[in-house]
Amino acid sequence: MPNARKKLGYTKRDLRDVSDNPELTKADFAKARPFSEVFPDLSATIRKGRGPNKAPTKKLVSLRLSPEVVEHFKSTGPGWQSRIDETLRKAVKRKVS
Repeated sequence: MPNARKKLGYTKRDLRDVSDNPELTKADFAKARPFSEVFPDLSATIRKGRGPNKAPTKKLVSLRLSPEVVEHFKSTGPGWQSRIDETLRKAVKRKVS
């Protein structure tokens, strides 16, 4: 098989060829109404945001850490902030004991 170079993305021509929608004008945007006004019942059923925690177990703080510490925990993959929390909790328990 020849060493073919992959084409990434779509060209304007590709999009124009498959588009059945005309380009929207300023007049079209001026006539637009909010989703909640057009579909009030549906809008009421959509959950907005994450909502409050039932029982907040952690506090949001701003903490400055050395780059080495951050890189070490980030290199271990997703959940690195929770692992920092676990490490700090262990250190506190050792200090209390």
